Amino acid sequence: MLKPVIKIDMKRRMSIDFPRRTVLGFLEISHLFDERDRRELETFVEFVFDHPDCLRRSDLEGHLTASAFVIDRERKHLLLIHHKALDRWLQPGGHADGDPDLMNVARWEVFEETGLRDLDPILHGPFDLDIHSIPKRADVPAHLHYDVRFLFEADGSFVPKVNKREAHQAAWVPLPDLAGLGVDESVLRPARRIAALR
Repeated sequence: MLKPVIKIDMKRRMSIDFPRRTVLGFLEISHLFDERDRRELETFVEFVFDHPDCLRRSDLEGHLTASAFVIDRERKHLLLIHHKALDRWLQPGGHADGDPDLMNVARWEVFEETGLRDLDPILHGPFDLDIHSIPKRADVPAHLHYDVRFLFEADGSFVPKVNKREAHQAAWVPLPDLAGLGVDESVLRPARRIAALR
């Protein structure tokens, strides 16, 4: 793992509002695994500085989201939902909607989408950062999600209660079975890192 290296001038940091400074605090303790992560981190930091509404959906170019990679205590299964709107298997997550406590946003999304409340953080900073495009839907133009991802552990005997408004299904998926579900690299990359933690 690489050490995070972002040097943010204090004067520049103080030039933005408190919620965005809070987001910078999370980004500064991101766990970096390779040079891709370092580049992504730099992009996130500049996005936060350049976009006063980065925590709100009103920023139609893109906005911050938070998600959770939840593994069972044996570290063999990952909790995923089959997302209705995107028709893909993904980790629980969603929009910050103004909340700069991105770890709390990720926790809330797990509860809202699966009913699971009892989560123990494995790492106290972001575990992965990912920028992905969201296709145009109805009156919302195509835009980017700047997803800040956290790693949690939970009791794998918990039976997920799917939120039918958001997902078709929620399930504990064995790590070796992820590729067979057609999940994309944005899920496979963190899953490989989880497998390496075992």
